[in-house]
Amino acid sequence: MEKKPFYITTPIYYPSDKLHIGHAYCTTIADSVARFKRLAGYDVFFLTGSDEHGQKIQRKAQENKVTPIEYVDKIVDSFKHLWVKLNISNDDFIRTTETRHREVVQAIFQKIHDQGDIYKASYEGWYCTPCETFWIERQLNDGKCPDCGRPVEVVQEESYFFRMSKYQDRLLKYIEENPDFIQPASRRNEMINFIKGGLEDLCVSRTTFDWGIPVPFDTKHVVYVWFDALTNYITAAGYLHDRDKLAKYWPADIHLVGKEIVRFHTIIWPIILMALEVELPKMVYGHGWLVVEGDKMSKSKGNVIEPLQLIEEFGSDAIRYFLLREITLGMDGNFSRDALINRINADLANDLGNLLHRTLNMIGRFNNSIIEQPGETDTVDDELIKLAQNTTAEYERLMEAMDINAAIKQVWTLISRTNKYIDETAPWALAKDPAQKSRLNTVMYNLAETLRIVSILISPFMPSTAPKIWQQLGIKSDFATVCLDDAQGWGRLAAGTVVAKPEPIFPRIEEKEQAEETKPAAKPEKKQEVKVVENPATPEITIDDFAKMDLRVAKVLAAEKVKGADKLLTLTVDLGTEQRTIVSGIAKHYTPEELVGKNVVMIINLKPAKIRGIESRGMVLAASCDDKLTLVTAPEMPAGSKVK
Repeated sequence: MEKKPFYITTPIYYPSDKLHIGHAYCTTIADSVARFKRLAGYDVFFLTGSDEHGQKIQRKAQENKVTPIEYVDKIVDSFKHLWVKLNISNDDFIRTTETRHREVVQAIFQKIHDQGDIYKASYEGWYCTPCETFWIERQLNDGKCPDCGRPVEVVQEESYFFRMSKYQDRLLKYIEENPDFIQPASRRNEMINFIKGGLEDLCVSRTTFDWGIPVPFDTKHVVYVWFDALTNYITAAGYLHDRDKLAKYWPADIHLVGKEIVRFHTIIWPIILMALEVELPKMVYGHGWLVVEGDKMSKSKGNVIEPLQLIEEFGSDAIRYFLLREITLGMDGNFSRDALINRINADLANDLGNLLHRTLNMIGRFNNSIIEQPGETDTVDDELIKLAQNTTAEYERLMEAMDINAAIKQVWTLISRTNKYIDETAPWALAKDPAQKSRLNTVMYNLAETLRIVSILISPFMPSTAPKIWQQLGIKSDFATVCLDDAQGWGRLAAGTVVAKPEPIFPRIEEKEQAEETKPAAKPEKKQEVKVVENPATPEITIDDFAKMDLRVAKVLAAEKVKGADKLLTLTVDLGTEQRTIVSGIAKHYTPEELVGKNVVMIINLKPAKIRGIESRGMVLAASCDDKLTLVTAPEMPAGSKVK
């Protein structure tokens, strides 16, 4: 059966400088949609690229004492490098300086001119070089560009004009009859109002600089950069050079753009296509801006976030997840380092990472690392299976509707429910009773099968993490061959599969205090020997001193011995709002199996310490006398309860 084609594009980015986190956000959205469509069985063509002409580039090159092509080559290489690091799966990267594109632009300009829709006249008006945009007097805001707020220049030159006004009523009728053409609806309403205000004929050539595509019949003119740039979408789709490809992929299904360039994509571009008698794209989706700590990114403010540094520090999947999960598509979103770290720790390390680690650890301990055939079932199993099946169906619906944020939330609801399922079924208790082996096998299978499904559903957003989960589950088939249908059927994980040793996929991130990072390096201090004093005289403390200790009830989720240490156990505990790892010297008094499920009391604001290479973030309380030791517990209290 022939796959249904799907064509998605990002804007082609302007190489006047390095790309920032906002560009990474846009491209990550497009990549996730493209990956989902491939997963769903579509024949996807995903395009991105660079828009390299214009006065701004020529001036930048002159400032740097290089030619324009030398200037853009270096920056475009940085674009491509970023997309590799961010795991972007584009099928083509188009540059407007390529021969294939120049030929298409000149052919289109010639055709529209020959039919009388491009004419020569003199232009006198206002031009914003940073935006490469013409404005008339009434459109300016206090004499400045209404888009970027920067000063505009008076331009007087002979130019060619495109009869935009001729197509005004036709375009307005098309937008009103095709409500899905401009999304979200707020952008659509803006464009309708703009068109109703009256369209001016567009100046589509320049003579005051020469860094552009020459007008084919008048080479002292170069084609206006936006007329040139917008045409990239049909150049890459095969216009002029590959008619079969064009017939297959055009019209594009989605042009994904930032909201600031929706006007160009929903007014100028459709009118160019109307003049060519070529179908319009099915949808132009204008996403919101990414602001930093509530403020728009600006070099002058020093708050521009470079994505490569973040990827290097946190990994591409963590950045992709944050951008897609934190921001509702179409709305503006806020980026902050604290929010990023909180998402990584809460969603990726605690929820997903801990679920995988606990599951593999228990299969290893209780079933010799083998996923056994499920046996005895209970109502709680049916609930989990039903949720997994419903999640996949709802996820597909949301992704088809471009509601990416909600689709991710749907998957994380399943992850959270599966973590709760562990507590409800208490596999550690089942493992102690040979008569419960069949029931234990069911629980272990259900956990592994849910993770298999989760790995498929997160693959469009987290393409590096998904196959890692697959590999740790011991699944031998190539993840690259997976399709959405593989997530829609329960029970496809083969019994007898041998799981791998659990490895952290998202280690918890602990930020050092700024003072520690910035103060000059000091000579290492001599470690002071801690001496135990018999019956020390304990000084009195006030209630304020006691209040400094944050004592909480913590539920032990997992426990294992520390290699090479007879007295130490590593505990994973749940504090209600987060999970932590602590190291405790109680191995001679408790086995790991005895601890799992206990509600212990711990101090949670103790300064973290590294013990045998493991960071311990807290301390459990115990009573001791001679050789006896008993943990302080609160069996009836929920995790996170404060001890007063």
